[in-house]
Amino acid sequence: MVAPEESAPGTTRPLRPMADPSAIIVEIGGRIDRADIAPLCARVRLALDVSDAELVVCDVAGLTDPDCVAVDALARVRLTARRAGRRLRLRGVSPGLRALLCFVGLGDDLGLD
Repeated sequence: MVAPEESAPGTTRPLRPMADPSAIIVEIGGRIDRADIAPLCARVRLALDVSDAELVVCDVAGLTDPDCVAVDALARVRLTARRAGRRLRLRGVSPGLRALLCFVGLGDDLGLD
């Protein structure tokens, strides 16, 4: 799948294959609301069901004002990937999001780049 040119705040961009066929990428931008979490996890699960990818890379460089909802979303995406026997890595993590993830004890679990 190809990501659209622009992503509205609070939305995620469609999953797309990386140059490495053993990974898929999901770009998360804007601000995440609780209502965004279930659809995001469902898209990740669907993509993994039809893919041999071993790794899900969440590009969070476009995430604005990270908060506990964003941390919850990333933890749930990680759980979705693990249930499918896959790994998760974060890319483009801002210092604020990194500090928040480490504060709640998820810094190591989410594979920060």
